[in-house]
Amino acid sequence: MHRQFEAELDEIKRTILTMAGLVERCLVDVARALTTGDAAVAESVIAMDDEIDQYEVTIDRLATEFIARHQPTATDLRFVIVAIKLGPELERVADNAVNIAERVRDMDASLMTNPLKDLLRMLGLAQAMVNDAIAAYVARDAGTAREIIRRDDEVDSLYWQLFRELLHFMVDHPDKISRAIDLILMARFVERIADQATNISEQVVYLVEAREIRHVRDGGSRDEGGSS
Repeated sequence: MHRQFEAELDEIKRTILTMAGLVERCLVDVARALTTGDAAVAESVIAMDDEIDQYEVTIDRLATEFIARHQPTATDLRFVIVAIKLGPELERVADNAVNIAERVRDMDASLMTNPLKDLLRMLGLAQAMVNDAIAAYVARDAGTAREIIRRDDEVDSLYWQLFRELLHFMVDHPDKISRAIDLILMARFVERIADQATNISEQVVYLVEAREIRHVRDGGSRDEGGSS
């Protein structure tokens, strides 16, 4: 019985990591598509979405069946709860990569150079957050997870900087408003990817420390009684 218990836990973890690998590939490819304007690469990101969606369903099923079959407690229960939560977060990362890819596919090649560079910088930071959050999950590293949470502020700051820059651009170049709006939307999708990396990191802290830190501004270093 114990061997089956461990085997099923391993299957859940393997499925999460397979899904995470596909999501990481989506982010690499969407960054390449954005850099090169390659519509074919953008299409490949869009095409991965259905497979990633199915992994989310599979993780939910495996975790739910595991709870019903074994009624786990303590660390094992937290592991399965976190698995159920990670599936949707990874799926949302992929959704936002797809949203970016759809705009890259239809993007005008003459998009403004400087805002595009800023967007690529944002995407690089968000991509690193996702990669590091997955690595923290594998290593059960709560310290790294907390550090990732703090990095979200940098992405937020870049988003608002780019937003203001593009607002000024639209005032000065009303004939290019649609291009600027595309960039604002893509920046918003990138900002959401960073948020999802933050959510994954919060779940890593919960898994390791049995401590819920969602809505705690500094990643859980304040007193438990403090308000957010």
